[in-house]
Amino acid sequence: MNKLFQPLVNMAPPPFRNKYALVASIFLFWMVFIDKHDVFTQWKLVRMLNRLEGEKTYYHVKIERAERDRENLRVNGERFARERYFMKKPGEDVFIIEEN
Repeated sequence: MNKLFQPLVNMAPPPFRNKYALVASIFLFWMVFIDKHDVFTQWKLVRMLNRLEGEKTYYHVKIERAERDRENLRVNGERFARERYFMKKPGEDVFIIEEN
């Protein structure tokens, strides 16, 4: 059996003639390219995680703003409606002054 593979072993580069180096390189190739959790899949998952964390931060800010608006509406309903939606009473003129 050893004589059957001897020509193939002699064709291999010197580092791969060692059986431990050969097994380690096959294992490394398997883990990097073939395995279910290969390097490319992990890279995609990390990118997705970063994107989702950014969205989480964005939605936390939106929720805080909505809660402030809700509280402002509860406390100052008429003022909120007049400022935000330009509502007015019949026969009334509204002047909009923007502060920067």
